[in-house]
Amino acid sequence: MGRLTGKTAVITGATGGIGEASVVRFLSEGAKVMAIGRSAEKLARLTSRIGENPNFATFVADSTDEQATAAAMQQTEAQFGQIDVLFANAGTEGDVAPLESLTADQFRAVIETNVVGVWLAMKYCAEHMKSRGTGSIVCTASIAGVVGFPNLMPYIASKHAVCGMVQTAALELGPAGVRVNAVAPGPIANRMIESLEQQMSPEDPDSVHEGIVASIPMGRYGNNEEVANLVLFLASDEASYTNGATYTIDGGYTAA
Repeated sequence: MGRLTGKTAVITGATGGIGEASVVRFLSEGAKVMAIGRSAEKLARLTSRIGENPNFATFVADSTDEQATAAAMQQTEAQFGQIDVLFANAGTEGDVAPLESLTADQFRAVIETNVVGVWLAMKYCAEHMKSRGTGSIVCTASIAGVVGFPNLMPYIASKHAVCGMVQTAALELGPAGVRVNAVAPGPIANRMIESLEQQMSPEDPDSVHEGIVASIPMGRYGNNEEVANLVLFLASDEASYTNGATYTIDGGYTAA
């Protein structure tokens, strides 16, 4: 038996690097998985990579769309009978710019996806879980949720908010048997970090990469699968007494 056998998981941001790695990992551990993303085309490509699997389904929904998010959770319960795990993973890095150069629209766009989107996913999974007296919610925060970085004000604000929402939700939902935790990745080798490197130094993104690696005690970026492994632990019954915590996964970057 796998570590998630008999459980149904909802994964938002399922077509991103960490999301897709988590879909694959969860399926390999016996879970039924509803993969949610805003791009039907990307979800179709993910489905092609997964192959024929009765334990896998997709739903097109923007994380900021309340009606679509509610419908996705309803469809999950209708198709698989229950919701045991939520991995609220949809997010965006936004634009890299000094705080005085940002527009309100740029700021709001990041908050809508990274904060409101995470809240909506939790909101519409909570009742499903509370009614059964069990569940695990894992949210994607970031080391940007525990420290600051220059020129990333909206992203920093959003990820600090995620950490606070996780603590609050843990207090509210814990008595009903629902655990809520966050993973806080550091530099992970995927599209998001490449976007940040490019924005920070369009002429020489490699120099940004080298500078970040030099600040990581393990001397490398992490990978999507390593984050998925941590998410799996928090989703599983192995983490049965883990609630309200944020777990950094950054090769020691924030240890200094």
